[in-house]
Amino acid sequence: MTSVKFRKWLTTAAAVALMFTATDALAQAKKRIALVQAHQESRFRIDLNAGATEEAKKLGVDLVIYNANNNPGLQNDAMETYVNDKVDAILVLAIDANGIKPSIADAVKAGIPVLAVDTVVDGANQANIGVDNKDVGNNLGRIVGDYVKKELNGTAEVGVVGALNSFIQNLRLDGFKEGLGATAPNAKIVGVVDGQNTQNVAQNVSEALLTANPKLSVIYATGEPAMVGVMAAVQSQGAQKRVKVFGWDLNAQSVKGIDEGWVSVVAQQEAAKLGSTAVATAVKLLKGEKIDAKVSVPVSIVDKSNVDQFRGRFK
Repeated sequence: MTSVKFRKWLTTAAAVALMFTATDALAQAKKRIALVQAHQESRFRIDLNAGATEEAKKLGVDLVIYNANNNPGLQNDAMETYVNDKVDAILVLAIDANGIKPSIADAVKAGIPVLAVDTVVDGANQANIGVDNKDVGNNLGRIVGDYVKKELNGTAEVGVVGALNSFIQNLRLDGFKEGLGATAPNAKIVGVVDGQNTQNVAQNVSEALLTANPKLSVIYATGEPAMVGVMAAVQSQGAQKRVKVFGWDLNAQSVKGIDEGWVSVVAQQEAAKLGSTAVATAVKLLKGEKIDAKVSVPVSIVDKSNVDQFRGRFK
């Protein structure tokens, strides 16, 4: 006959075994998502990572983030690694929207869904999540065109600081050219320089742009590293009175520039929202729920009239 003590031990042991079995099952069921970043040179990228990380914790999935340091080849290598590691889904902020396609195809062939974040990638991916970069660029071009017509008699020399290896920022440049041309056809883009998505490089080429074009009155920056570089160059050359700066992604310096009047308009993306939306969309997909092929995240156009709404983020 089994003693009461032994029966209690059996009951406890069974409960412990059941607990470990349930824990193991939960661990096995926990989904793994990889986020392949382009770089981490800007607050936008850092905030995006933070939003994605917070959402992953909230939804109970594991998130690993890879920084490709602006190297398209490293992005492809990372994609291959995550395919071999059999992650459940991949989020990619592609540097080269065409060059990443073979890696996306390999992932999909292996049964791993890929969602393009920020950069629109045509092909075998599940969804594109982000803003319409060309459309916003066009809007900024029209804003600059209106400024040129109202304040500069319709004629101006315009410079652009971009990141010429970035598909996203080239879309912003293309849209800007279209919008400016449609609104102020006599405004002339006298130089497009490559800041390479690096602040110090952007500052150096911005200084060269300003020096080579003493009549330059407008500069458009296609991303945050370019924006920071442009602002540093304008200040170092004391050009705040002759140059107005327009661009992408707020930070403390651009808020100060708006207050002082020489930074005019900044397109502000909700980076953390973009990161959280990307993870949430991937989780929906992994649960078998239907997702849209295009998931839009809004952009705010920030100037003197509404900068106070954003000021607190940069204190």
